[in-house]
Amino acid sequence: MIISEHMSSQQAIALENKYGSNTYKPLPVVLSKGEGVFVWDVDGKKYYDFLSAYSAVNQGHCHPKIVNALTQQAQTLTLTSRAFYNNMLGPYEKFACNYFGFDRLLPMNSGAEAVETAIKICRKWGYEVKGVKENEAKIIVCNKNFHGRTTTIVSFSNDKIANNNFGPYSKGFINIDYDDLIALEDTLKSNPNITGFLVEPIQGEAGVYVPSEGYLAKAKALCEAYHVLFIADEIQTGIARTGKLLAVDHESVKPDILILGKALSGGVYPVSAVLANNNIMDVMTPGTHGSTFGGNPLAAAVAIAALKVVEDEKLADKAQTLGELFRSELNTYIQSSSIVRLVRGKGLLNAIVINDSEDSKTAWNICLALRDRGLLAKPTHGNIIRFAPPLVITEPQLLDCVSIIIETLKGFET
Repeated sequence: MIISEHMSSQQAIALENKYGSNTYKPLPVVLSKGEGVFVWDVDGKKYYDFLSAYSAVNQGHCHPKIVNALTQQAQTLTLTSRAFYNNMLGPYEKFACNYFGFDRLLPMNSGAEAVETAIKICRKWGYEVKGVKENEAKIIVCNKNFHGRTTTIVSFSNDKIANNNFGPYSKGFINIDYDDLIALEDTLKSNPNITGFLVEPIQGEAGVYVPSEGYLAKAKALCEAYHVLFIADEIQTGIARTGKLLAVDHESVKPDILILGKALSGGVYPVSAVLANNNIMDVMTPGTHGSTFGGNPLAAAVAIAALKVVEDEKLADKAQTLGELFRSELNTYIQSSSIVRLVRGKGLLNAIVINDSEDSKTAWNICLALRDRGLLAKPTHGNIIRFAPPLVITEPQLLDCVSIIIETLKGFET
């Protein structure tokens, strides 16, 4: 089959169902083109994208400056492995370290890889700097977390679909409730072997749970008091999504270890990174970690371009302003709604909670109806719908989308 030949939606879906592994349940729409806030299906129908590839496409689909960086670098040098230096990695590391305010960057590819990397750094720091006895290090994590789907990460997930029948599970993690400072302090106080606290500033996959005001700042202070590393997983919340460059910036928190991915490349190429200062990152020495593709020149060129777009187009400010407008408009509707309980979020990372049980199909059916009206979103945890458009969306486009969402929801009112 020639890849470029036209195929129907039914044919494309049938091919995936026959030859692909059954690990996703996509919304039944087959996309073939993207530009800015829009995507088109194989039949030419145009949609607003309100998922942004789980916030990987903050800069919009196929941003010309990022695509240009990709194509130019692809014609010169794409991969050397880390067996040799290349002329793009050093400039990228310097640019990103200055951009986010850290001494060093360890480049990887996927978000899950970056989380695994942060765990390794944290444990090694615990043994070599904090003085924890070997193999006794513990890392605190939060219930309802989502940090990826590797065997280590699903070991501390309480999502049964994610970890059922994937044991034996990795040890060394202590689960506490999210947004619970008492549980955090009690756990830190009771275990001297704790080396890190791994947390999402906003729990995205769990349903866009925003913690209480002051939670992150107080959690960081507790970590400092007990000589524990504060590790911020900003893979989904970072790169301007929540109205600040990083979600922790809302509380002026500086993580000890910062994990980035997704929008670090604008959705053009897999790029992730772990950043830390010298006193932490220096525990990593030759042979302790690596990746054939991590830090390749193609990724470096793309990431620099993607970060420049965020800065040049003031996407954090746009997300802050338009996010407030989005929640305000939805809250006005919700006051008289029987189908939506609430809207929550920061910046342009938002979710609505449907007034139905988690095992109902209402949220899924609403997303199908939104698709039919030209807007793509996806449920999470049954009765929650996340709304996260590319940050390049304009105010008129956002208000158009709000109208689509409200009119669709009205069709489900009882």
